[in-house]
Amino acid sequence: MLTINVVTLFPEVFEAPLRVSILGRAAERGLVRYRVVQLREYTHDRHKTVDDTPYGGGAGMVLKPEPFFEAVEDLGGGAGQPIVLLSARGRAFTHRDAVRFSVGKELTLLCGHYKDVDQRVADGLSAEELSIGDFVLSGGEPAALCVLDAVVRLVPGALGDHESAATDSHYDGLLAAPSYTRPPSYRGMDVPAVLLSGDHAEIAAWRAAQAERLTRERRPDLWNKHLPD
Repeated sequence: MLTINVVTLFPEVFEAPLRVSILGRAAERGLVRYRVVQLREYTHDRHKTVDDTPYGGGAGMVLKPEPFFEAVEDLGGGAGQPIVLLSARGRAFTHRDAVRFSVGKELTLLCGHYKDVDQRVADGLSAEELSIGDFVLSGGEPAALCVLDAVVRLVPGALGDHESAATDSHYDGLLAAPSYTRPPSYRGMDVPAVLLSGDHAEIAAWRAAQAERLTRERRPDLWNKHLPD
């Protein structure tokens, strides 16, 4: 079983998503366990203060290191298991990361908020700083949910049909080919004839060509990585 810990100022953000669809079914089947904890529980003043002004001046508030360290220690996180700090400063979260986390025993996600998180959290806990895109969110919670979903759907048994995941975008480094279903014609738009032909070899070739075309056009960065050295 994969245990996923989430440290956050807003546990309620995770209540509904972790109960529905693939995330909920994975927990019901005993494939994954979620532990979501309130960061303020690891403060020691009557105001439950988690942030302070930044050294060196500047706008915004910075989350203090002590609550994060104590939360991770209380959860038993670490010990060689990955700890992730969701951060706009982090490197891009990728499908490879999702695969790596999905085959582990434990994953701890740290959600920042306000201006930033004290850098000693990442440094002292050996946390990976990961970002889900080149934009800034109000907190790490939406990003953590994205990571959660990407990871849990890859846990063996979470999806009813693992082949579905094997044909997703990024599974083999390329974007996926377009998908179509009934009706074969709708408002003047027709399903490509090859998909109606029943010729599995031709369909596979069409999908491969479409995947390469879309990746070249939309994600040249991925296409350059895909090209042989």
